[in-house]
Amino acid sequence: MTPPAGKIVRVDLDETAARLGVPVEDVERVHRLAGERPSAPLPAKADAPAILDRLAVPPDDAAEIMAGWPDPGSPLWTPELRWLLDRSIALVRADLGGHDWLPPGPELPRGRGPAWRHLYVYAYLALLDVVTGYHRDHGITDAVSWATLADLGRNLAVDRRMHGEGWPVMQSWLTLHARGAVYELGRLQYQRGETAIGLHIPETGPMTPQAIEESLDEARAFFPRHFPGERHTAFSCGSWLLDPQLLEYLPEDSNIIRFQRRFELEPYQEPEGLDADVEVLRFVFRTLSTPLDQLPRRTALQRAIIDHLKTGRHWYWRRGHFPI
Repeated sequence: MTPPAGKIVRVDLDETAARLGVPVEDVERVHRLAGERPSAPLPAKADAPAILDRLAVPPDDAAEIMAGWPDPGSPLWTPELRWLLDRSIALVRADLGGHDWLPPGPELPRGRGPAWRHLYVYAYLALLDVVTGYHRDHGITDAVSWATLADLGRNLAVDRRMHGEGWPVMQSWLTLHARGAVYELGRLQYQRGETAIGLHIPETGPMTPQAIEESLDEARAFFPRHFPGERHTAFSCGSWLLDPQLLEYLPEDSNIIRFQRRFELEPYQEPEGLDADVEVLRFVFRTLSTPLDQLPRRTALQRAIIDHLKTGRHWYWRRGHFPI
């Protein structure tokens, strides 16, 4: 288990980074952001299977998580791993209610075993009571809470399908759920912001206009009710799905094009640290290593992505908005 809340284990950051196999700057960042803030305990191990089931964690992943559980005295959990788990929980907990992107810690060499592979899953589990308490304080129902938090299972399934290529992005994405920043309302997920509510599109089925509109209507009622002190004036989205080049390939009545047309596009700015070609492959094909000639061509979207890239052209990450 992690050390008791408030008990800080003093470590040599250089040695910790070396033992974790990560840059010392990443360990220093965790140390700086977590400080001596309180951590949170994991759920009781006996309760974990039911919790993982409620979080829609697939059986293979659940078995690995249970096998790597940070029991006291477990040889899988070195002192530096226990320190990182404790301080990662504290780092995320310290930003409860925040809504910006927040990496919970360094990317670990996950091939070393379940403790390494699922460290940030254990952090997520430790934060469940914290974030559901935050939800209750804002009058959010258990149904919305657990539908939102079950995105953990969806992401673990995608990462397994991607042979581990998806997790570096997903571990940061899931800190939004653990801080009360993201809510799943019908077909879409919504991220609180300063003046705009960000839209995210989980892999849960067709983006039909009816499903999108019903979800937007739910969000229009949800945020004023549960966050009355926030003044949101627009829905916004940043995605390759808003790239106008898709109009060259997809019919005008396709769900993607009809979704695009809701938005007023903002002037293009190249996103820092994000390659839209990589993101398209990640989300459409769930692989980053398969050659283009070996990717499936079953749908119009798949054919469009492949044909576009094979001509040497690129996809672009575009941002857009429309009034609430």
